[in-house]
Amino acid sequence: MTTRPHPGTPLVFRWRKWDGSPHWEHDCVYLGSDEHGDWVGQRGGWRSARPGRDTVSEGDNVTLIPSGGEYAATLNATHPHIAIYIDVAWDVRWDAAATGSPEPIGIDMDLDVVRSRDGRGIWIDDRDEWDEHRVQYGYPLEIVDRLERAALELEAEVRAERAPYDGDTAARWLSVLAALSAN
Repeated sequence: MTTRPHPGTPLVFRWRKWDGSPHWEHDCVYLGSDEHGDWVGQRGGWRSARPGRDTVSEGDNVTLIPSGGEYAATLNATHPHIAIYIDVAWDVRWDAAATGSPEPIGIDMDLDVVRSRDGRGIWIDDRDEWDEHRVQYGYPLEIVDRLERAALELEAEVRAERAPYDGDTAARWLSVLAALSAN
């Protein structure tokens, strides 16, 4: 197991696509861990960028990095449209190769589970990209099956508001983020 940084340590969550090309990079801070996995946080106004797009966070958020490596779940405090955004992924893990310090990395696999806060509900997003990329990149069938099941299971968990998608879990980690930022 890779050593985790100390709570409050700034880091970058680096995503890539299946072919190794760069994808999103999110400036964040390590918050700690609980029974669900490791947590990182991003304050409103912090940078998120990918090739061709550079943005800032629309409010504080916390991201769960579970030990299974099949997703990363971002829970937004005040984003105007999205309450929960789960990136279904492959090989999400901690790695120290890029910087010498442990940072989260993962392969974005296109499918996303979303819970809106603007009345659109809960759904699995980007199925069109998933269908296109699994052919283009040649995703192995066993990974396709596994991640399609994972997306459906995550959607059910979000609908049922089971922890960590219950609101209380996010509130706890958002308060850790706020306390670290106040210091």
